[in-house]
Amino acid sequence: MNYCSFTLFVFAATIFLQCLNPSGAATCHPDDEAGLLAFKKGITRDPSGILSSWKKGTACCSWYGIACVNGDRVTILSLVGFPKKPERSLSGTLSPSLAKLQHLEVISLGGHGNITGSFPQFLLQLPKLRYVNIENNSLFGPLPSDISMLSQLEDLFLQGNKFTGPIPNSISNLSRLSGLFSGGNLLTGTIPLGVANLKLMQNLKLGGNRLSGTIPDIFESMTELKFLDLSGNGFSGKLPRSIASLGPTLLLLDLSKNNLSGTIPEYISRFNKLEKLNLSKNRFSGIVPNGLVNLTNINNLDLSHNLLNDPFPSLNVNTIEFLDLSYNQFHLKTIPEWVTSLPSIFLLKLAKCGIKMSIENWEPAAPLYYHYIDLSKNEISGSLERFLNQTEYLLEFRAAGNKLRFDMGSLTFAKTLKTLDLSRNLVFGMVPETVASLQRLNLSQNHLCGKLPTTKFPVSAFAGNDCLCGAPLSPCLL
Repeated sequence: MNYCSFTLFVFAATIFLQCLNPSGAATCHPDDEAGLLAFKKGITRDPSGILSSWKKGTACCSWYGIACVNGDRVTILSLVGFPKKPERSLSGTLSPSLAKLQHLEVISLGGHGNITGSFPQFLLQLPKLRYVNIENNSLFGPLPSDISMLSQLEDLFLQGNKFTGPIPNSISNLSRLSGLFSGGNLLTGTIPLGVANLKLMQNLKLGGNRLSGTIPDIFESMTELKFLDLSGNGFSGKLPRSIASLGPTLLLLDLSKNNLSGTIPEYISRFNKLEKLNLSKNRFSGIVPNGLVNLTNINNLDLSHNLLNDPFPSLNVNTIEFLDLSYNQFHLKTIPEWVTSLPSIFLLKLAKCGIKMSIENWEPAAPLYYHYIDLSKNEISGSLERFLNQTEYLLEFRAAGNKLRFDMGSLTFAKTLKTLDLSRNLVFGMVPETVASLQRLNLSQNHLCGKLPTTKFPVSAFAGNDCLCGAPLSPCLL
């Protein structure tokens, strides 16, 4: 069973278990009942009553979160937490008595937040495990060096805990593994070279750890890989050549927030299935290769916070919905026509891109869809009045450090707007009362004047103007 189909199976099984009618279910094996009741004993808080049906002497195959697919042996244990409502989730530890469930294939205990302890060693004693999800808990300590004992494992979800130390070399022996999710931990060292043996790998996510060194040249044999996330680590050096071999399959490549250098390789042109490319916050330099035009399925492109320079290729794609080219060494002069013509763009960030134009000459094809815009630190002039009147769903607009000049009192904006930063411009007039509905505001270093409306914003939001007065600034003179 491939990664997608097996994950869908687990999801469907979880929903099924949550709706299961307890009547008429098979009585499970005594060992399984004992193991499950020991697990319940290790849970110190169950505010949602998830385990209320777990009672000795009842048919434990019908307990909430339990399934016995064949006969009387438990094959699925699925108790998913409530990450957005942690007060409803379980607290406690994972009892080693779960090792009694010798026919267990699926264990899903992710998202409880307050389940603590070291890596549950009892997992290594369950020979039939195919799916393990213990993500988003408070587990800590090293991963077991003999993790290869999970020989049937297909998916391993460890992210969002506090695991430390290296990725065990023996993970390279998990030949059936198609999904490894270990992001958001405290793992150190580098990626074991033996990971190249995991030829069925479809989803490799190691972002948000403390991994370092160069990214090893391990990808040539991973002919099924669709998602690669190594973001938020300390990787350095150039990209390994074997990444080129992922061109036919890769849908997501996230290498952001590392210390990678060199040029963006020409082989990026082979990634014609790629939907998300994030190389931001590295030290990539040189020009962006023209081969980027071949990424005709790209939806999210983030090259921000690098050392890239002109010229930027004219992309002939209409699929981009998220675009960030900010803080490089580009001199775009104008917002490119291919950007202006995008039919449904939600996020546009072109901060410090060398744009020198009047905002009044910008006529985007779909201003209605914009949610986030950042045009800060350019030389953009003119009035925002016409553009902001075209937006209905805008959440954030930033244009600090430009040459915008207009009457602030005549400005209207979408009711959805939460953040407005027009600091360090040439804006004049009075501050309208409508700014009170915003969550974040910065109008400092302009030419505004008059009495401020009642707002919750600090002095810094209005500092450096000509003659503003009223709280939080000095009182107005009578």
